[in-house]
Amino acid sequence: MLALLAGLLFSLASGASWRAVRGQESPPGSRFVCTSLPLDAAPSGCPLPPVPMQGGAFPTEEELKATVLQLRETILQQKETIGNQRETIRELTSKLNRCESSPGPDGKPGAGGWRKELGKGKDTMGDLPRDPAQVIDQLSRTMQTLKDRLENLEHQLRANVSYAALPNELREMLQRRLGDLERQLLSKVAELEDEKSLLHNETSAHRQKTESALSALLERVSELEKGSSAFKSPDEFKVSLPLRTNYLYGKIKKTLPELYAFTVCLWLRSSASPGIGTPFSYAVPGQANEIVLIEWGNNPIELLINDKVAQLPLFISDGKWHHICVTWTTRDGMWEAFQDGEKLGTGENLAPWHPVKPGGVLILGQEQDTVGGRFDATQAFVGEMSQFNIWDRVLKAEDIVNIANCSTNMPGNIIPWVDNNVDVFGGATKWPVETCEERLLDL
Repeated sequence: MLALLAGLLFSLASGASWRAVRGQESPPGSRFVCTSLPLDAAPSGCPLPPVPMQGGAFPTEEELKATVLQLRETILQQKETIGNQRETIRELTSKLNRCESSPGPDGKPGAGGWRKELGKGKDTMGDLPRDPAQVIDQLSRTMQTLKDRLENLEHQLRANVSYAALPNELREMLQRRLGDLERQLLSKVAELEDEKSLLHNETSAHRQKTESALSALLERVSELEKGSSAFKSPDEFKVSLPLRTNYLYGKIKKTLPELYAFTVCLWLRSSASPGIGTPFSYAVPGQANEIVLIEWGNNPIELLINDKVAQLPLFISDGKWHHICVTWTTRDGMWEAFQDGEKLGTGENLAPWHPVKPGGVLILGQEQDTVGGRFDATQAFVGEMSQFNIWDRVLKAEDIVNIANCSTNMPGNIIPWVDNNVDVFGGATKWPVETCEERLLDL
């Protein structure tokens, strides 16, 4: 500040001659000699030569002091602006250095600098969108934003009055640094485009691999659903339902006619707890529980006809093969329950005088809440079953004993147990089996 004031006074004193007060000139050959005085002393000697201002007026001492203060404030503002610009350049340089030094996908320094979002310090890879191309586009926009900020900074420097007042060396250094930053950013954008292409190729390859694996899995499931066709005879097979789910089941292709009596027999083996689930269910439009055999939770086995319930004294959850038969007639709703050829229970008033409706869907292993679907996993059958047959009459007790003892073969006259009449779904399988031989092993 003192140097600036001295320079100003020197420039005022270096003219060809001083103009005298009120337009009078000094005598030729004369000179002014000034001495410094304390602020509280009265001036003596030569006065400060007046400097004419714009419009011909001469500044007073107060006006000169104000001018000096204004010059001092301008210099301080320029110094502060230069300091801020230097700090901005240091900050940008530091961020670029961190970008270049951070490891990339291949583990080499500098390859993964784009993983940080410049200006925010945020690791954008921690919350990748599902589409990798969106990640690359987002990072490209971030780089472009930073480039625009640098260009704006350059324009501000050139437009600012303080830029012209900077020393030539500092201005050249700023220009070089801004140029370097711009080239580095352009290089990073090019790397991002390369990474985008690589990510797209890797994503396509991964998608093809996943689709191939899914196709192989679907083929395997289809094979399991078809099961083995190498049965000794069309009825020597079993259906396996190993999991308690709402998607493993078998389906009988044929449907039932209108029935006034029936006998249902089947072999089954299960050790599920609590309750074996639903060995079979028959649903018709308007009545999902037309015929259902179910053991659910800690309840006993129940036979439902037209949503009416009878509890059966059967015990079959010991993991062994058992032969189960239930008979019913619409006359007085009479029913009987057989296990391994022995009658264990009988009753009446089970949906009396109600004919079983035709045209419904027979499902093995699931209880239907709507016709053919809306299964509940908690009511699913877990285990194996075979020889599911239905007759349109009440079989005699001796016939049921002979079937259970494997001394006679009586296919159902309306639903016989044959391979081409049973489809399996959701991972349920069909396997060869000779039920009577396996039952002898359980004894």
